[in-house]
Amino acid sequence: MEASVILPILKKKLAFLSGGKDRRSGLILTIPLCLEQTNMDELSVTLDYLLSIPSEKCKARGFTVIVDGRKSQWNVVKTVVLMLQNVVPAEVSLVCVVKPDEFWDKKVTHFCFWKEKDRLGFEVILVSANKLTRYIEPCQLTEDFGGSLTYDHMDWLNKRLVFEKFTKESTSLLDELALINNGSDKGNQQEKERSVDLNFLPSVDPETVLQTGHELLSELQQRRFNGSDGGVSWSPMDDELLAQPQVMKLLDSLREQYTRYQEVCRQRSKRTQLEEIQQKVMQVVNWLEGPGSEQLRAQWGIGDSIRASQALQQKHEEIESQHSEWFAVYVELNQQIAALLNAGDEEDLVELKSLQQQLSDVCYRQASQLEFRQNLLQAALEFHGVAQDLSQQLDGLLGMLCVDVAPADGASIQQTLKLLEEKLKSVDVGLQGLREKGQGLLDQISNQASWAYGKDVTIENKENVDHIQGVMEDMQLRKQRCEDMVDVRRLKMLQMVQLFKCEEDAAQAVEWLSELLDALLKTHIRLGDDAQETKVLLEKHRKFVDVAQSTYDYGRQLLQATVVLCQSLRCTSRSSGDTLPRLNRVWKQFTIASEERVHRLEMAIAFHSNAEKILQDCPEEPEAINDEEQFDEIEAVGKSLLDRLTVPVVYPDGFSYRIATER
Repeated sequence: MEASVILPILKKKLAFLSGGKDRRSGLILTIPLCLEQTNMDELSVTLDYLLSIPSEKCKARGFTVIVDGRKSQWNVVKTVVLMLQNVVPAEVSLVCVVKPDEFWDKKVTHFCFWKEKDRLGFEVILVSANKLTRYIEPCQLTEDFGGSLTYDHMDWLNKRLVFEKFTKESTSLLDELALINNGSDKGNQQEKERSVDLNFLPSVDPETVLQTGHELLSELQQRRFNGSDGGVSWSPMDDELLAQPQVMKLLDSLREQYTRYQEVCRQRSKRTQLEEIQQKVMQVVNWLEGPGSEQLRAQWGIGDSIRASQALQQKHEEIESQHSEWFAVYVELNQQIAALLNAGDEEDLVELKSLQQQLSDVCYRQASQLEFRQNLLQAALEFHGVAQDLSQQLDGLLGMLCVDVAPADGASIQQTLKLLEEKLKSVDVGLQGLREKGQGLLDQISNQASWAYGKDVTIENKENVDHIQGVMEDMQLRKQRCEDMVDVRRLKMLQMVQLFKCEEDAAQAVEWLSELLDALLKTHIRLGDDAQETKVLLEKHRKFVDVAQSTYDYGRQLLQATVVLCQSLRCTSRSSGDTLPRLNRVWKQFTIASEERVHRLEMAIAFHSNAEKILQDCPEEPEAINDEEQFDEIEAVGKSLLDRLTVPVVYPDGFSYRIATER
C-alpha cells in the first residue's frame, strides 16, 4: 500500500508512529481520538499502512499503543481497543488508554480490560495523561502527553511520500534504462532504427529522479527522515539504516545506467541530428527555390498611387514573413552545423560543409532579392507621395488662381502676390524632388532584370517606366499651365497695385490743392506798401499759381490713368465717382480766388504807382497838388480797390469766403 493512495486518510492523523519507544524498545503507536465520530474503516486502513513500515525485526519487539480517549466517548475507545485485536494482535504488547480525569470510573466497572487479556492477546490499562510516564519515558512521549518528543505529522507524511515516490520512480526508470541500453548494445540494425518514442525516451526524467534521490539520501543521513532533530536514537522506521543503503543502491544503479544511457543518446542524437539537418536543409532550399522564388516573380509592379504601393508593400511584408520563418530555420541549422563541425568528426565534415555552403548560397540570394524588392517598393511609395503632395500643391495654386481678386488696398494685393510667388516656388521645389525620386526609381527598375531568374520582365518594366515618366510629364504640364496663369494674375495684380496707387496719389493731389487753396485764402492777403513790394507779391503769386496748376494737372493725369487701368482690368474705379468732381471743384475755387488775388494786386500796383508819381512830383508839399484830375484818378482807383476788398469771394457751390484786408 502506498501513502499517495490513502493520502486524504493519512492527513487526518487517525494514528501515527511518533518515533518514540517503550522500555522494551518497542514502537509506540498513538491513536488520538477526537470529539467527532472516528471512522473505523479509515482507522483500520491507517493502522495497516503504519504497521507495514517497520521491518520484521522491529515488529518482533512489539508495539505499545496509546489510545488518547480524553476527547472521545467510552464506547468509541472500547471499539478501538477491540479492533486492535483483529488488526495487530500479535504485535501489540501493551495498550494504554488515556482517560479523562474522573469520568469513566463507573463505566469501567462494566468492562474490565485486564480480565480480557487472554482473549484480547494484549494488556490494556487505563491511565491518566500525567501518569503515563510510569510506563513510558517522558523523552519518548510527545508534547500532547507531557513529553519532550517533537513530532510533525505533515512533515513525516511529506517525507514518506518522497521516499515512496523515489523508490517507485527509480525502480521503473532502471527497468526502462536497462531495456534501452541493452537494446543498443545488441547492435541490431533494426533495434537502432526503431522509433525513438518506443524505446529511446524514459517515462521520467533521470536527472529529476537522481536529484530527488540525493536530497532524500541527505535527509536520511541527517536523521531527519521519519524522526526528529532532538537527538532521538531511533525513528519510526527503525530501518533508517536499511533505507539509506536501499536509496544508495538505487542511486548507484541509476548513475550507472544513466551514464550508459547518455552515451547511447549521444550516438543516436548525433545520427538523428545529422539526418534531421540534411532533411531540413533540403526543405529550406526546396521552398526558397520553389514557392519562395515564385512569389517574388509574381510581384513586379510598383503601383500607380500611394494606396496601391502600400498594398504591394503589405503583400511583400507577408512574403517576407513567410521567408522569415525559413530564415529562422536557416540560422538554427547553421548553428547546428557549426557545432557539429567544431566537434571534429572527420567522417561528417565534407557532407556538413557542403550542406552549409548550399544553404548559405540559397538564403543569401533570396534575402538580397527580398531587400531589393522592399527598396523598390519604398522608392515607389516615396515617389507617389511626392507626386501626391505636388498634385495637392498644384490644386491649391490653381484654386487660388481661379478665385477672382478683390483686395481692399495695395498692401493686401502685395501680400497676395507674395503668397502666390511662394506657392509657385514651392511647386518648383516639389517638381524637382519628384524628378529626383522618379529618376532614382527608374534606376532601380533598370536593375530589376538582374534577379529575374531568366524571366523576361521587359514588358512589366516598360509599364512601370511609362507610368513614372507619365506622372512626371503630367506634373510638368500642370506646373506650366499654372505658371502661365500666375503670369497673367501677376500682371493683373500689378495693374491693380498701380490702380490703387493712382487713386491714392489722385486723392493726395486733391488734398494738396485744397491746402494750396486754404493757404491762398488765409495767408496770401497782403497787397504791399508800395508798387515795388506789390509787384514782388504778384510775381510770387504767379509762381504759387503755377504750383497749383502743376498739382491739378498731376491729379488729372492720375485720374486718366485710373480710367485706363479700370478699362484694362474691367472694373470700376473707386475714385471715378468723387475724386474727379472734388478735384475740379477745388481747382475752380482756387482759380476764382487766384484771379481775384491777381486783380487786387494789379489794382494795388496801379494805386501805388500813381500815388508815388504824384508824391515824387511834389515831395515837400503834397497838399499843394494842383492837378485835380490826376488826384481824382488816384482817389477813384483807391476807392475801387477798397470796394473790391469788401466784396466776398463766391464759390460755385454757394459758399462764400471774405478775403481779409490789410488795414
